Parts: sequence; structure tokens; C-alpha cells
Amino acid sequence: MPNHCEKIWFNGKIVNWDQATTHVMSHGLHYGSGIFEGVKCYTTSEGPAIFKVHDHIDRFLTSAKIYRMPTPFSKEELVQGCLDIIKENGVENGYIRPVAFYGYDTLGVHPKDCPVQVSIGAFDWGAYLGQDALVKGVRVTVSPWRKFHSSSFPTTAKANGQYLNSMLAVQDAKSKGFDEGLLLNQEGTIAEGAGQNIFLVKNGKLYTNEEDSSILMGITRETVIKIARDLGYKVRIGRLSVGQLLSADEAFFTGTASEVTPIRELDQRPVGSGGRGPITERLQTAYMDAVHGRNPKYTSWLTYVHPASNNDLANKNDGSSYGASAQV
Repeated sequence: MPNHCEKIWFNGKIVNWDQATTHVMSHGLHYGSGIFEGVKCYTTSEGPAIFKVHDHIDRFLTSAKIYRMPTPFSKEELVQGCLDIIKENGVENGYIRPVAFYGYDTLGVHPKDCPVQVSIGAFDWGAYLGQDALVKGVRVTVSPWRKFHSSSFPTTAKANGQYLNSMLAVQDAKSKGFDEGLLLNQEGTIAEGAGQNIFLVKNGKLYTNEEDSSILMGITRETVIKIARDLGYKVRIGRLSVGQLLSADEAFFTGTASEVTPIRELDQRPVGSGGRGPITERLQTAYMDAVHGRNPKYTSWLTYVHPASNNDLANKNDGSSYGASAQV
């Protein structure tokens, strides 16, 4: 059974999945000249809602701008496209993939007058690294491939061709029996997973790295930092070493698809207790409460598929804090 939905938003219209086609000589296929986003929709008591869709589309358009790709649709049209494809397919929980790429006009490296095509698909994706991984954690290996430096590619852009770097890392990890690869940057400090940002926990404090570590500035990363600070945890941002990861009390990945996934092992050496730690579990629970609309403090992060819900729930947001502060 395919995990994709029957309908897809293709260049401004909703069509059948098989009708969303492009030519094999498209510039994007030959050079990876495209940009994309990953967005999640979750079920809530008020119907399906898309989590931080405005932030994702902002980053989508920023990626296009960095690559000088003229996107033929506005932010409002793209947000509405995400809502429409969820509504059309009757999705409650799902993954949304906006993508823009150059079609065919020339096979030269310069895209010249290649048309920009835009699609938004919806998929029935479960936990990216496996449902068990959310509880048991994942086994990770340091990749022999380094994350590219910002002097080679703009690390803040989410561009198609750049993910060949991640593909090599995850292929290597899987071939060795691990769940995911961990990329170091050109300086030898930790960058990120093949598709996730990373956090460490040590003595009740959280540690994560910054843009100068050659990372994509993740929207889930930003969300977890906000939630952690709201819960009373201190979050330190700076470079991370493999030694820090091995000596951490806990570690976890964050990402739209991965959500909050514990890291239990690095190259056959346990991280902390070798399972999901208590702080990771608390943040994981708080994150899932936010995306499912169970915490009124964060309802502004949700865009409800049924428009009346957006107005109704905005009025319900009382700004109350979530949970008790942690001891730090």
C-alpha cells in the first residue's frame, strides 16, 4: 500500500497523484536545483492542524531566495496549498512536503529560463526513525562523511542537492547496522544527524550547537529550545564535541519528521543510561502536547485546517505557563 495521498497540489491546482509529472530532462533532476520543506499535520480536539506552517513556508521562500529561484507563488498561496491538500485528502496526522525545482529549458548548469515548478504532497508517515525509537532511542555512528561548510553551500538553505551529503551518511550508517549517521563539520565538532539537529543533556542543562557548526537552523530545534526554557531548563548554545556526547547524561535528535528522538548509543557505546532519559522524556511529552494542541500556551503555533478553529482557539489562548519549572 502506498503511503502517499491520492491528491497532490501541483503548480497551484489539486490533481491526482499520477498527474503531477515533470520531464526527465528537468534541470532539477540533473543538478538537484530545488528547495523543499517538511511540515507535519497533527490531530487535535479541534480537528487536524498544521504545526508552524508559516515558519516552514518562510524558510522555504528564504531557501528559494538564497538560490535566486523565482518562486511563482506567494507565502499565502503556499500556506493555503498546505491546508487544501490536507483537507482534500482527509488527513488527520500526516507529513507535508512542499518542493520547488527548475523544470526543463536548458541542460546548462545555469538555469536561465527554466520554469520553476512547485508541488505540495501529503504522506502517511509514522515516526521517521521508528515508533520504538521514541521510547528506546536510536543507535548512531559517526559518519566518515563531513557536513559541508557554509563556504561551499549555504547551510541555512534546505536545498535538494545538498541532501546528497545526508544520503551518504545514512547509507553508511545503515550498512553498518546503525539507525542514523552523525555528521561532524569541517572543524571536527558535531554538526547534526542526516536529517536532524542534536541536543545533549548534562547535569540538568541542555546543550546544542549554532549556525557556525554547519547546521540547518531547525524549526523543531527552535521549538524545543523555547519549551525547555519555559520548563525552567538552561539551554547553552555552542560547539559540541564527540567527547561531550559520549559523556552526556542524555542526548536526543530533533526534527519535523524525527520529533524528539532519544540517542541511546554512539558507535556501540551507551550514551548516559543507554535509553531515554528523564529530561528527554519530559521534553518529548511537552512537544507532543504542543503539536496536538493540548497546551493552550502554544496554540499560536498551530494552523487549523478548518478556518473557524483558528479564530476560536486564538481566543482560548490564555498564555498560561506549561507545567512546573525544573530544578536547575
